[in-house]
Amino acid sequence: MTTNTQTRTSRIARFRTMSVAGIATLGAAAAALTLTSTSAQAAEKAPASASVVKASADIARSAPTGGKGYANNLDGWIKESLAIMKAKGIPGSYEGLHRNIMRESSGNPHAQNNWDVNARNGIPSKGLLQVIQPTFNAYHVAGTAHDLTNPVANITAAANYAAHRYGSIDNVNSAY
Repeated sequence: MTTNTQTRTSRIARFRTMSVAGIATLGAAAAALTLTSTSAQAAEKAPASASVVKASADIARSAPTGGKGYANNLDGWIKESLAIMKAKGIPGSYEGLHRNIMRESSGNPHAQNNWDVNARNGIPSKGLLQVIQPTFNAYHVAGTAHDLTNPVANITAAANYAAHRYGSIDNVNSAY
């Protein structure tokens, strides 16, 4: 083979390897998200064991209590965040928050991106709106937990960041 043919063959082989790795990564991420829901439903039906009780306690500590009349679920977290945002003058709507949350984490407050440039730099995006720690620290809203994966704190900090950068979370239609 000539040098050009060898180079082209090598490039094609690398591209195929990267394509397969990318597909495998996307497939694994989709499977993980799918399995998360199924596993959670199975855990609800299974008898409580020490590990299930510990996991439930860990999740309860990292999520808001549903206080102030808000449900301890995605709908409640968004509504509680919107109330805080309104009080602090941070623009955004339920639809804008929900749309971005579903794109970023599929509603999983413990979602973590371990494969992008931030993760490679040691600061993975986390939570409902996939925020990195430095951004969370800079845009944290007083009155919310200082915990990146706390759903209300994550939503509110991300909306605060989006307001400063894009005018509102409603203006964000892709990764930000």
